Amino acid sequence: MPETPLERWSNRVGFAVRQGGRVAWYVGHGAVMRRMVRRLEARSDAPKRVIRKPSQPVPNTRRLLADVAVLLGRDLANAEAGYYPMPEREDGALPGVLARSRAFFRDVPEVVRRRQHKVGREVADDAATAKRPDYYMQNFHFQSGGWMTEDSARLYDMQVEVLFSGSANAMRRQALVPIAEALRGRDQRRVTFADIACGTGSFLRQVRQAFPRLPALAIDLSEAYMAETRHRIGSRPNVRSLVAKAEALPLSDAGLDIATCIYLFHELPPDVRRAVARELARVIKPGGLLVFVDSLQTGDEPDYDGLLELFPALFHEPYFDGYLADDLEGMFVEAGFAIEGRSNAFFSKVLALRRE
Repeated sequence: MPETPLERWSNRVGFAVRQGGRVAWYVGHGAVMRRMVRRLEARSDAPKRVIRKPSQPVPNTRRLLADVAVLLGRDLANAEAGYYPMPEREDGALPGVLARSRAFFRDVPEVVRRRQHKVGREVADDAATAKRPDYYMQNFHFQSGGWMTEDSARLYDMQVEVLFSGSANAMRRQALVPIAEALRGRDQRRVTFADIACGTGSFLRQVRQAFPRLPALAIDLSEAYMAETRHRIGSRPNVRSLVAKAEALPLSDAGLDIATCIYLFHELPPDVRRAVARELARVIKPGGLLVFVDSLQTGDEPDYDGLLELFPALFHEPYFDGYLADDLEGMFVEAGFAIEGRSNAFFSKVLALRRE
């Protein structure tokens, strides 16, 4: 039954209140964090950071928040169009929210220490015997534990939402639109789907909410992050999980109808990016869909080019510079995909790729 004008107005007000509150919460955390960082750096006897000035101007806070508002307007329109449900209770119950907030601030001094001393491979020292690729054994973002620990997995989404002013979930949700279009008129129970490099399961949880009958396979290289995914998704008979590398998936040829790959490629060396693209082409059926979401690249949103230049200096992002200039679309075309759709979503780009 279509909603009445009053119901639509009520839904929009509820959306605005919830999302406005989330943005204020995470923007506030960012402001307190920056104040903490300045104080910690002022008290430290470590050499002061020298950050090279970017070649392009950097958008100010007002511009960034205006673009977050544009993204949230698009998010609302997608929900009203029926692509996915209205987002609610994204961050869980209040006790968990407060616990993550405290953990976030407790970790700030450790992040500052690593950044000041340019320490980015403590993980490799702590887990030298682990059978993981060398490129993976790093403290990405100067994060405690890198991708390896349960504490890291519990804290990751909080850190990302602070970084992007409460917009990370909304950016991820844009990947639901091409999936919804691909599923239109199909029996979800007969569609094979995998989320490659699922991380903490944030996007997979969104998929479950939007398409509850769709069988799902979660794949990630971190046991700790996979455990967090299982915790968030819960026990579902049509959800399976595997710990594996994206460049060596333990899947049969042409076995997937739909796959997603979100925020992985900027963390990979150039040769591994190409290997992953080829592997995705191998496991997706001809005519199948790959939905790709990752950071903007140079030129995608020219006003953001200066800010993108700063990322490797502000955070431990060892492969980000190369990612910014890489020919992603050419890479996917060479692997066997056709570009079916492309769009920007605040700090992210969304590609819909059809396996030829």
